[in-house]
Amino acid sequence: MIVLGIESSCDETAAALVKDGNIILSSVIASQTEIHHQYGGVVPEIASRMHINAIVPVIDQALKDAGMSIEQIDGVAATRGPGLIGALLVGFSFAKAFAFARGLNLVGVNHLEGHIYSSFLSEDCPEFPFISLVASGGHTNIYHVDSHDHFELMGQTRDDAVGEAFDKVSKMLGFGYPGGSIIEELAKKGNPDKIKFPRTLLEKDSFDFSFSGIKSSVLRYITEHKNEIKDLIPDIAAGFQAAVIDVLTIKLIKACLKKKCTAIAITGGVSANDTFYKYLFDKALKYGFKIYVPKKEFCGDNAAMIAARGYRMLLNKNYSTFDHDVFSRNKINSTGIKK
Repeated sequence: MIVLGIESSCDETAAALVKDGNIILSSVIASQTEIHHQYGGVVPEIASRMHINAIVPVIDQALKDAGMSIEQIDGVAATRGPGLIGALLVGFSFAKAFAFARGLNLVGVNHLEGHIYSSFLSEDCPEFPFISLVASGGHTNIYHVDSHDHFELMGQTRDDAVGEAFDKVSKMLGFGYPGGSIIEELAKKGNPDKIKFPRTLLEKDSFDFSFSGIKSSVLRYITEHKNEIKDLIPDIAAGFQAAVIDVLTIKLIKACLKKKCTAIAITGGVSANDTFYKYLFDKALKYGFKIYVPKKEFCGDNAAMIAARGYRMLLNKNYSTFDHDVFSRNKINSTGIKK
């Protein structure tokens, strides 16, 4: 089965053709990063307009890269939410029209389930059950995944998502959006032990996250040392990154022990952070846990992961109807998307 995947939940317009859920025939992403950089973050109205301009070209390019025609597509999968409503409407509405015109089945994919499925886009993928982290600019969630269609939410952020915290700290230090790659590069030049920022772990048995405290601590430190801030920037970045990675790692190891799993899959844009991967790998090695991370091009938002999840939904006949709408927020659950 060849599935056309479409992703437009935030500021990437993406299309991919995936065969049988894990064979990537093509994957095209039109990024808006340079456009939103000048505003210090994603502007929803601009993102929606850019999706309108990019949606047809990225699908045409995906078909061209795969060496395929429209007639060879067997089903359509598009992100239905969560995300920016205007952005989602562009991709999902296009998918509805495309599926209707071709007489194809359509599935609306939960964006978070898509990220979990990015773990299956490599030959070396986790076996059930495993712990999955979805960490991005909009989400920081831990799941216990025990089958292709059952994802138990164990914990989530109570305030800022981890990627959002990276963006805000980057802005505090005088740098732009997106903050994840900027902070990681700055941190390479700094000493992570020089400035100790708090590790917020919340209640003893909680798998939830809170990053507002560390963000406030960074701001307070910057304010108190404003006269010498230029020389301290690498150390601030390193100290902040170390604190965040420490919290993520502690929670993931704890979740793995609780559920008696031996594998952890990290997904979402933050999973592209090499420092995080190496730190988690070293800590997990002591327990005999294996760490899985997608290829860099599939860590962030992409359509291949949507097609991969869509393939399972098409097999299960979890079709969307043409009166289904997009949604901005929704908790992932074992029965898939809430109508």
